[in-house]
Amino acid sequence: MDAVSACEVAPATPAALQPAVVRFLGRQPYEPVWRAMQRFTDARTDSTVDELWVVEHDPVFTLGQAGKDEHVLAPGDIPVVHVDRGGQVTYHGPGQIVVYPLLDLRRVGIGVREYVCRIEQAIIDTLLEWNIIAVRREGAPGVYVGDAKIAALGIRVRRGCTFHGLAFNVDMNLEPFQRINPCGYQGLQVTSVLDLGGPSGMEAVQRVLLDELARQFGLALRTEPTLPDLSSAA
Repeated sequence: MDAVSACEVAPATPAALQPAVVRFLGRQPYEPVWRAMQRFTDARTDSTVDELWVVEHDPVFTLGQAGKDEHVLAPGDIPVVHVDRGGQVTYHGPGQIVVYPLLDLRRVGIGVREYVCRIEQAIIDTLLEWNIIAVRREGAPGVYVGDAKIAALGIRVRRGCTFHGLAFNVDMNLEPFQRINPCGYQGLQVTSVLDLGGPSGMEAVQRVLLDELARQFGLALRTEPTLPDLSSAA
């Protein structure tokens, strides 16, 4: 089964849209946001409203549960953080949109595989706004344009609830990707929306991406100005 047929899913069509809160965190160091996601997920109940956290991170390499240190080639002054998501190593930095969907999959009515497919489709449809044709690759989660990766996925599901999420290269310095084997693949090329002729502004891409995520998961989004507790306590 190829990647396209494996992910042929229509946008969610619930009887009523499910409410979800969007929080714009701005630019933040990685670890406090990660710990806050863990706390949110551990504390949530069946009545907890789903949330999407949108953030740019300070430069950091993150290594997932399956990650191998050998894929971090020359980190230099960029910290390496071992985290509890799936996947190998990736880079986060300014100019990259990171979205953490904190969703109850039982409420949405989908499983983990379909969840991944829907995130990928939201990114693919976002890129179409600027006539950029993107695809999936079988066995390599994420979104690609030609031979280059433009968005990475790394997720965790606990008690049916998701955290971690997606990283979408918009207008960023791609040099740090040369210091790793991105997602565990030696020589994997990466690209960005700007390099492919899209807009340089983060806000335009961010707006379309959130609309597409809402469409894929049947969400009615509202913005909440308060931030989660980003204290460093685990």
